[in-house]
Amino acid sequence: MKKIDILNFITNFRQAPNDIKTYAQLVTHLGEANEPTLKQMLQELQQSRVVREVEANGEKGYQVMAR
Repeated sequence: MKKIDILNFITNFRQAPNDIKTYAQLVTHLGEANEPTLKQMLQELQQSRVVREVEANGEKGYQVMAR
């Protein structure tokens, strides 16, 4: 799994550039076995200001801020 896999799942810049995916959706799509790696990569993406954490229907969600 790479960071680009996370970014591509969260958003499609042509069809849904402001889409938000919940953490549960990310884990379901990328696999529970990858959850520790997913947490680390999400944290790195947040620190580099590529992804931001938002509230999505009462759950923690993620939205891509930069291309």
